[in-house]
Amino acid sequence: MTATPDHPLVTAARRLAHDVLSPAAGTHDREGVTPEAVDAVKASGVLGVNAPAAYGGAEAPAAVGREIAEILAGACCSTFFVQAQHHTPVRTLASGEEVARERWLRPLSDGTMLAGIAFSHLRAHPELPVRATRVAGGWRFDGRVPWYTGWGLNDLFLLGGATEDGEVVFGVVGAREQPGLTATDPLQLAALTGSRTVGLLLDGLVLPDEAVAARLPYERWAREDRPKNTNTNPAVFGVARAALDLLDGYGDGEATATAGVLRERLDAARRDAYALVDEVPPAEGLDDRLAVKTRAYDLMRAATTAAIAGGGGRSFGMTHPAQRIAREGLFLVVQGQTAEVRTAHLTALRS
Repeated sequence: MTATPDHPLVTAARRLAHDVLSPAAGTHDREGVTPEAVDAVKASGVLGVNAPAAYGGAEAPAAVGREIAEILAGACCSTFFVQAQHHTPVRTLASGEEVARERWLRPLSDGTMLAGIAFSHLRAHPELPVRATRVAGGWRFDGRVPWYTGWGLNDLFLLGGATEDGEVVFGVVGAREQPGLTATDPLQLAALTGSRTVGLLLDGLVLPDEAVAARLPYERWAREDRPKNTNTNPAVFGVARAALDLLDGYGDGEATATAGVLRERLDAARRDAYALVDEVPPAEGLDDRLAVKTRAYDLMRAATTAAIAGGGGRSFGMTHPAQRIAREGLFLVVQGQTAEVRTAHLTALRS
């Protein structure tokens, strides 16, 4: 695993976390991530971590992106989750259609614009929650996006739809209500309500051909997509570490001893998880990836439970970070969950 502590974007992420995100995390959780926090994220440079240097990005090693994700998730998981969506549109545009790439990749890479995503529904195939239909000069999208994060904060988003004949189409859409696109009221979630997550209703939204970022057969997209969710989300390590830091901060011997033991186990799981990402081809070692993923979940649950137990009754006050961090951990258990991940996790829990 590549060492990253001296990378300037890691330094920028630590500053962002310390100065902006950590102090506001409780408020963001209760009231929503603010435009001011998003402006700070944009100004920090972290949105361009994996973007091509030719378009103003940092083109940093993958390990840098993982460490930034850990830092931001540990500081304020709501803000982390909003900005986490951004990196997929960047990667898609970088390898996608030239017209869309030349129009949007630079402002996404240099942090001028923040992007969201709306395509997890594609994993329901052969169902078509969002149907893409060819029309003159473009594509029409109809259906419902059940989950869209960052509404009111994002500048644009990457929308995915599937055709009747097995193709997927990804288009770039302005993140605002417009003909054929309306948003539901914000979803009331047990955690990360502050991420401003809504549903999107599509009724004849038409995107011109120049807004299409990519088109490819569904089976090819699915083949590339499936292995991604078997890897451990770096945010799991960030939230677990935040819980252990809180436990350490209680200042008693039992809490400190528990934090030390759990931190060693967490570091070992982190090494194993990232070695699989860095050293094993993406479509291989899936069982090993799922095993370490469920191990990381167990350690995160232990860390957040320890933070609750160590804080006692005060941990359940809505202004106390322990209950927020514990709820964030629960959210990460199901975020991006596929049937394969769910099965592996439930199997591990009864073994």
